[in-house]
Amino acid sequence: MGVYIHFTDDQKYRANNVDLVDFLQRQGEKLLPSGREKRLDSDRSITVRDNRWYDHSAESGGFAIDLVRQFYGLSYPEAVTMLLGGEQGEIYRPAKAKKEEPKKPFVLPPAHEDMRRVYAYLVKTRLIDREVVGFFAKQKLLYESCEKSKDGTKKYHNGVFVGIDEKGVARHAHKRGLYTEGAGFKGNVDGCDPRYSFHWIGESDVLYVFEAPVDMLSYITLYPREWQQHSYVALCGVGGQAMLWMLQQYPQLRKVALCLDNDEAGHKASERLKSQLSEKGYTPERIFSQGKDWNDDLAAVAQQTRSSFEMRMV
Repeated sequence: MGVYIHFTDDQKYRANNVDLVDFLQRQGEKLLPSGREKRLDSDRSITVRDNRWYDHSAESGGFAIDLVRQFYGLSYPEAVTMLLGGEQGEIYRPAKAKKEEPKKPFVLPPAHEDMRRVYAYLVKTRLIDREVVGFFAKQKLLYESCEKSKDGTKKYHNGVFVGIDEKGVARHAHKRGLYTEGAGFKGNVDGCDPRYSFHWIGESDVLYVFEAPVDMLSYITLYPREWQQHSYVALCGVGGQAMLWMLQQYPQLRKVALCLDNDEAGHKASERLKSQLSEKGYTPERIFSQGKDWNDDLAAVAQQTRSSFEMRMV
């Protein structure tokens, strides 16, 4: 039996109110920008903001104590002691008290006058077929935005992947930075309805499920034969709401192929989605990319093609 440690209500409150960004960075964890949140580089399904966290793969979250218990495998007393600084008396910065922010209404980002950067990024950098990009652009499901920084001194161009509802009304938008330097911004627009993320509805009984729009377009480029006959959805994360909504709305969809990333986070999310699907009577298939994701596979195919061409020229 473990040793009982008594914590006062004030100690428990202070531990649960620690700013997780500050705490995790001081533990040596790398955090990545993810909209108004930060995403753990070592487990990208987990995002943190102030003293709150959420695991998008497990669809659960909470406050600081629970994260430290789960992430570091500690007992409750050990987690509280760690957050309070232990015997060293180290104090982690508390999260700022904030009023509950009202939910922002969903508004599509302002469109740029052309789509030059979208085509350059998706076709030249990510190697997606130009006709595939053009198809989604003509359907008004893909465009280029141009937005000013908060101080008005800079402009940012993003590819916007639009998700529509049953009536063709935009309800979701995922932004992807069009810059080749650095990690690149990506995130969902405030006020999105997660059921309507970027997707295409075909006439066959197959639904292909991806994490990101670029993965979805990369797969279509790799396997273009009669692709419009099938249905596809990019979850824009790893939550299953959009997948389940499509299956509910389109009863002809009876086969589900989970095409999430070939990494630890993708495997964990796929197992969770499999369980959700099994409960509803589906028997999903897991399709693995050779690399980490389908765009990696697309790049590998392009490299092989170049190498073969160069050998023939010698």
